[in-house]
Amino acid sequence: MTAQQMFLADCRARLAFDLLANTWNAVVVWALRDGPSRPGRLRERIGGISPKVLTETLRRLEFNGLVRRSVYPGSPPHVEYGLTALGRTLLEPIEAFGGWAFEHGDEVMAAQERAESAGDTGS
Repeated sequence: MTAQQMFLADCRARLAFDLLANTWNAVVVWALRDGPSRPGRLRERIGGISPKVLTETLRRLEFNGLVRRSVYPGSPPHVEYGLTALGRTLLEPIEAFGGWAFEHGDEVMAAQERAESAGDTGS
């Protein structure tokens, strides 16, 4: 595969970038890194995510094989979400990307401020 073919619409690299393009996907995967969790506990750990958005994100991650949903009987029954083996493979790239953001975030924000001052909104 050539470098030009790597980012075609049906290529695997685009699939991976699409998975991480949604803000909450990587955040939820990272929040599950220490083991399964109930949705309420996940919301506490993440902060700033609504129940609806968390549910949509968990369903999307489950659809993509990254998260497993487990239902436990009881009164009331409860649900936990945990990473699959495939989901765990995303932890290293997410950590690397987070490290990049930590190292270069100030530079990106400075560039954004310069662009805003110049009247460029980036759209």
